[in-house]
Amino acid sequence: MNEQENSGHNGPFTITHEEIGNLPLRAYTGKVELIRNAEDIPSVMAEVRRHEVVGFDTETRPSFRKGQLYKVSLMQLAIPDYVFLIRLQYTGITPELVSFLESGDILKTGVGIRDDLHALNRLKPFVPAGFVDLVPLAREAGLKVESVKKLAGLLLGFRISKSAQTSNWEARTLTPKQIEYAATDAWVCLELYRKLTGSRQ
Repeated sequence: MNEQENSGHNGPFTITHEEIGNLPLRAYTGKVELIRNAEDIPSVMAEVRRHEVVGFDTETRPSFRKGQLYKVSLMQLAIPDYVFLIRLQYTGITPELVSFLESGDILKTGVGIRDDLHALNRLKPFVPAGFVDLVPLAREAGLKVESVKKLAGLLLGFRISKSAQTSNWEARTLTPKQIEYAATDAWVCLELYRKLTGSRQ
């Protein structure tokens, strides 16, 4: 049995930017809920906790000056057919969110999670548990990709837009483009986890 057969992945091991550019563009089209009030967090967490795996991502306003850092302002959580966008600049890290971030019973899957956790810890210290980074998971499957965009192209067969990545995530009102981008990133992480593990969660 060769490496490709052993990995459970029957396609190529990597993908080029040119190949990604030829793929159809897709974005998340399901339900999205923007959360601005801390009192809404308990009901969100009650819904999230019904699932074993959650797509996870965060967004921070980009800095274009050396030494200038902004706090993480958005946390995205994707469950099947639903994405919650939690505006942390308004809600803060509530006790319910701390409990979620520290829970080993719910898997939170994303890309570059270490940076996300570092940024969240600057808002409120917690001990993370249950996080699964998709890049090491992909490497275990023999794939040579290190970004959400490449993983989506290689495993899901479509490309996702990253044009809103460097937009102002602290804006009072997020644009439809920002909402679509943020929801898509978390949703794709959940879909990639399913693809890599064969999970139906």
